[in-house]
Amino acid sequence: MAPSVPRTRATAALRMKQIALNNQDRTIRRLRAQLATERRGLAATKKELEETQVALEASHKVIAGLTEIGLSMSKKIEKMKVKKQQVRANHVECHQKFQARIHEAEDSMQAQHLIIEALVDEKDSLLQTIHGLQEANNAPAPFDGDWEEEPKEEEIEDIPLGEGDIDDE
Repeated sequence: MAPSVPRTRATAALRMKQIALNNQDRTIRRLRAQLATERRGLAATKKELEETQVALEASHKVIAGLTEIGLSMSKKIEKMKVKKQQVRANHVECHQKFQARIHEAEDSMQAQHLIIEALVDEKDSLLQTIHGLQEANNAPAPFDGDWEEEPKEEEIEDIPLGEGDIDDE
């Protein structure tokens, strides 16, 4: 029996090594399968990352465009505000000029009214003086102060043009 013991031990050792190799082989196959799965997942994740990056770049371009539009609109709004202020200033200035012209016209009318009153008073005074002189000289009055109105010109009626008549106007 003795000679079979070392053989049995050697066989058992070989058997143990075979089992260990089989276990390692299964582990390697399982790890390779996991690696392939991870690679496929990594490829999918990489593809998603690229798509996300493309979408992100597109979003940045849209944001940049919108920002540019916003800045342009802000500039236009500022220009409109400045123009509105200028229009208001011009309106106020024109209003003030117009008010000044109105006051000038009112002052001129008031001055003319005063002049007319003074002339009427002077006319009355002159008429009294003339009347007083005529009474002192016993002369007849050349006029009694009533004014005759000038005769109005007769209006010319429009005569309708007949056929063939020439209109010189």
